[in-house]
Amino acid sequence: MQLWLRISMLLCSFGFLRELRPSEPYVTEYLAGDWRNLTSEQIYQQVYPFGTYSVLALLVIVFLITDLLRYKPIIVLSSVAGIVLFVLLLWTRSLLELQLAQLFFGFFMAAEVAYYTYIYAKVDRARYQIVTGHTRAAILGGKFLGGIVAQLLVSTDCMNFRQLHYISLATQIISLPIALLLPSVPRSVYFYAVKDSPAQLENENAKMAAPKFSLRNACSLLWYHLVSSYTNPIVLMWSIWWALAICGQVQVISYIQFLWKELAPLHQSNYNGGVEAVATLLGAIGAILAGMLNSNSRRSFYMLLNSVCAAILGVLMLLAACCNSVWLAYVSYAIFCAIFFFIITVAAAVVAENLVDDSFGLVFGINTLVALVLQSILTVVVLTDTGFGLPPKKQYIVYGSYFLVLSAVYLLLQLLLKIFARKSPAA
Repeated sequence: MQLWLRISMLLCSFGFLRELRPSEPYVTEYLAGDWRNLTSEQIYQQVYPFGTYSVLALLVIVFLITDLLRYKPIIVLSSVAGIVLFVLLLWTRSLLELQLAQLFFGFFMAAEVAYYTYIYAKVDRARYQIVTGHTRAAILGGKFLGGIVAQLLVSTDCMNFRQLHYISLATQIISLPIALLLPSVPRSVYFYAVKDSPAQLENENAKMAAPKFSLRNACSLLWYHLVSSYTNPIVLMWSIWWALAICGQVQVISYIQFLWKELAPLHQSNYNGGVEAVATLLGAIGAILAGMLNSNSRRSFYMLLNSVCAAILGVLMLLAACCNSVWLAYVSYAIFCAIFFFIITVAAAVVAENLVDDSFGLVFGINTLVALVLQSILTVVVLTDTGFGLPPKKQYIVYGSYFLVLSAVYLLLQLLLKIFARKSPAA
């Protein structure tokens, strides 16, 4: 078997098992259920925000050390963090212990950067597209199957919400030896770069040099990538849109189970697994359709389309918040995911096509960091006692309004750019 194919199979197996977590659609029902003496308000005000802050804090650290440690150790540690996370969720009961579990959740989520960038350091450039497709499909496949398994087990009363966590724990344990089997990476983009400096980026002979650690070259290349990327107005405008959209989407998916729980009969939402599976499938279809477009050649049109779609996302969240039917909230969420993954894939493609070589990971890492900073601010303002401490329905009115404002701002920006473009030739 060719090396790239073996790496792809190992990485796909790891990604599939990592995302195969049947407990995920029902984690709120479990945490706020009879197994713990905690209310829904305590969970979304005192527990989940810890996860948000942890991902933000650890993403900065993980992003830097991923390149320094050359990817594989972070992937292995993410498996260990997943195991510890589910052990704590299963066998602890206090609020403090649950908050501690959110620290491991933070590392588990932040370490995704190593999974997505490993292939670019280990696989030949000619294989990037096919291996990227494999790994994305594995992630979506794991999420989809996790939702289906969860729904079947809950609907048939084969398992309760707590018992689903045993399956999630098992998949994380199985993923650990697979992570250990991944080949080590001899080079990285910055600290163990084959190319010595930005001036040598076009020097083919530099590719033959043995990779060696260099802090000076790393800093030089980091600065070069930063400046070349964010001084490009196309990259800057679309990166800001991408970060703002991701901020809203992460907030929506993080707290949607509380809305479903409030709207459901007897305040127990039993169909979350099926809804998450459908939402994942529709999101995958949206991303695939977006991947077929040549977004970069018609940027103005797709920015207009993305802005209109953002308004639709806002309306969907307002509809979910203002209705009294859990089924309408389910449908709104599934459509939200389909549209969102279409427009975010368009935005990512435009950004990627306007970047210099090897700066993809850095730029999207920074964009993700900005999104998480904004999400943390939104969390403090909307959810915690420090801010307004809103109940689920009012939270989603805020999130719906957020997407409407995002749409209005970028539509206005589009209009202003067209006006100035028409005036400039005359000037």
